[in-house]
Amino acid sequence: MLTTLLLAIAISPQSGASCCDPMSSFAADPAFVAAHLAPLPMRFAARAGKNVSFRTSDGKTALGFYVPPARKGAPGIVMVHEWWGLNDYIRREAERLHDELGYGVLAVDLYEGKVATTPQEAGKLMQAVRPDRAKAIVHGAVNALKDGELGNRFAKVGSIGWCFGGGWSLQAAIQGGPAVKACVMYYGMPDTDPADLKRLKAPVLLVWATRDGWINKGVVDGFKTAMANAKKPLTVLPFDADHGFANPSNPKYDKVSGDKAWQATISFYKTHLGK
Repeated sequence: MLTTLLLAIAISPQSGASCCDPMSSFAADPAFVAAHLAPLPMRFAARAGKNVSFRTSDGKTALGFYVPPARKGAPGIVMVHEWWGLNDYIRREAERLHDELGYGVLAVDLYEGKVATTPQEAGKLMQAVRPDRAKAIVHGAVNALKDGELGNRFAKVGSIGWCFGGGWSLQAAIQGGPAVKACVMYYGMPDTDPADLKRLKAPVLLVWATRDGWINKGVVDGFKTAMANAKKPLTVLPFDADHGFANPSNPKYDKVSGDKAWQATISFYKTHLGK
């Protein structure tokens, strides 16, 4: 399973942050860049999915990769890439999730058509993301699924993202409000702003690597406290692993833990979205 590279803000356990922080200094951190190897080459030919565009909440359009549901009445998922962009690894994950559950999946492109192949390129693309625009994209993706813009109308919507995309998965749930009924974040930087969490209606599953140097125990504990104060359901699933532990192209890949995290994700969706 693809659960790739951490994109988070290196902060002390006591400090708080939103996924929407600029992240400029983080992209310039040599240790962070050195920890992220370029994705291995892969061959991918879409079977069920296709490249699409959809309306965003700021009156513009955005790009994505859409896999229609396998059956009428199936839920839909908004999927958000990590710092490399919407590449073939993410497209493959969209089809994999579809194959596993029959859900429709819309993988969004927060880099507006650009894809990185080196850490240096990824850092520049990540720095260029404008939070307001990214919010409009994930909000528009929720609406596109809910309103049937792509040909299928979904009564239940969920979200998922890895690292950089983990924080944006949470933002999709916040922006989407009652339409989003399940949110999964892998290694993502949580948003602890009470005003934002008040808008959140979805239960959240946070997959966490306990040896993660960025999304550390202080960050996770702070998110737990913020969610408890907001009276929002949160499940934290810890693994004795490093960030990127579920990414097959990462030297610290842990297949056993990665498979367990994936099965927990599937179970979480079945519980909150249905089969």
